[in-house]
Amino acid sequence: MTNRIELTADEETLRQLFLAVSSYSVILGGHHKKPELRFAGGWVRDKLLNHPSKDIDVAISNMTGSEFGSLMKQFVELPEVRDKYEQDILGRLARIEANPEKSKHLETATMKVLGFDIDLVNLRKETYTNDSRNPTVEFGSPEEDALRRDSTINALFYNLQTSEVEDFTGRGFQDMERKIIKTPLAPLQTFRDDPLRVLRSIRFASRLMYEIAPEDEMAMRDRTIRAALRLKITRDRVRVEILKMLGWPEPHQSRSFLEGPGPHRALSLIDRLGLYNEVFTDPNNSHCKLVDTANWHRAYNQLRDVIKAGSEASTLPTSSEIIRSILLRSPEDYYYAWILTCFVPWAREPPESPQKASKRPMTAASLAAREGIKAENKIYRLVDVAVSHLQDIVEKKDAASYEDQTATLSLKREQGASAESPRVMQGLAIRKWGSNWRSSVMYALLTEVAETKTATDAQVVLDGYSSWLSHLSSLNLLDVDQLKPIVTGDELMKVFNTKGGKWLPTALNCVIEWQLRNPDQTDAAGAISEVVERKEELNIPP
Repeated sequence: MTNRIELTADEETLRQLFLAVSSYSVILGGHHKKPELRFAGGWVRDKLLNHPSKDIDVAISNMTGSEFGSLMKQFVELPEVRDKYEQDILGRLARIEANPEKSKHLETATMKVLGFDIDLVNLRKETYTNDSRNPTVEFGSPEEDALRRDSTINALFYNLQTSEVEDFTGRGFQDMERKIIKTPLAPLQTFRDDPLRVLRSIRFASRLMYEIAPEDEMAMRDRTIRAALRLKITRDRVRVEILKMLGWPEPHQSRSFLEGPGPHRALSLIDRLGLYNEVFTDPNNSHCKLVDTANWHRAYNQLRDVIKAGSEASTLPTSSEIIRSILLRSPEDYYYAWILTCFVPWAREPPESPQKASKRPMTAASLAAREGIKAENKIYRLVDVAVSHLQDIVEKKDAASYEDQTATLSLKREQGASAESPRVMQGLAIRKWGSNWRSSVMYALLTEVAETKTATDAQVVLDGYSSWLSHLSSLNLLDVDQLKPIVTGDELMKVFNTKGGKWLPTALNCVIEWQLRNPDQTDAAGAISEVVERKEELNIPP
């Protein structure tokens, strides 16, 4: 691995722009000394690994990020500078405040510059006292700044003046060669200063397939560090680290990562280090139950094996290939599958009692998603729906696999006499599960696998889901959630010469049932005739 960095043409233009701003600060006079500028951290690491990156941290020797950002905005408004560039140079400058109580000790400024996402921050040193967990943050030297970073491979600098890569820890190059994640200082102190560094170490180890140094792993298991990770860090920061481990922010652009070993490695490290309950539980609930993760490994191992199915090197049974082809069609499907795997340990936990009697209880898993990692609405609802439909999915799978007539008769009582067909039963169930039914089925599969005791039992579960999904495919039901009623609501209101009301959704569902029983029919007359025949049953007004 080379210790030199070759800039692209755009990166060189960016470098020259920053150096020009640095010189401009001297021209302005006043108290400003020409700042030394360095590209820092992840961009340097990625360039050395030949991984292109548009995210750059710029470390400034004697100005805050906000000050340098304001100076830069002033500089690019100069006529001669505007004439030099054909594109807009800067985007909006945003200031991100420090929050020492949550171990966010540094104010930063962010902006878009020539198409690059730039974070501006001053070089700093942090001094801790015995009576305070929050440091005194001051301007520091490059050496002091490097030693306070989360790992040696993220403590490298690219000096814009000299175009040289600087390794002030003395270990960055060496640890990259050895593929080791190691804190620059004693790990216990580094993690105590900012416990989020525990998760960052796991993320980089899983993304780069590096090993975490044994002494760092030992510190991660420390009781005080685990408590600090649970209570001291804002859950928004935890969310960012966890979702980045699983392919966020743009899963559609990272299919190769989602199909690779990274997400599995991240979850296995969290599990092995005993950090699950520090991450995936509500830190503000002192009565929150610590969930049992003894069998969680079966779930994330099974998802890894399903994803590997069909690859050239795969020797896995056909069941896994069928499951993958039906449930994992897009990068988003992979991403959702990994997220849902995180909450398998919560699958059978009882729901929280709602504050309002009219509301459905929130599942324990979705509460862990919402409060543990502050998951966005889309994600925690995905978890909530998957858990809510878990038992129904298992029953429908078993009904198809073992021809359990009890399930069919039960649905017949629920849906009416027209539900005697297995195609109707399965089709209506999928529509009830919603547009993310594939993700919900994957969650049910992984939950059942996690509850098995032997590899043979797990294979029986896989075979059951494979057989069921093949059956759904043969019934042409894989896209039934997108099926539109052949008759519109307006048309039904005209047929019965009445206004819409509670009867209308029920009548449209009757139309869908008719379509499920008559998949080759395109004439709406038959569907309308059935609704007319069942008028009284459907409570259609006279």
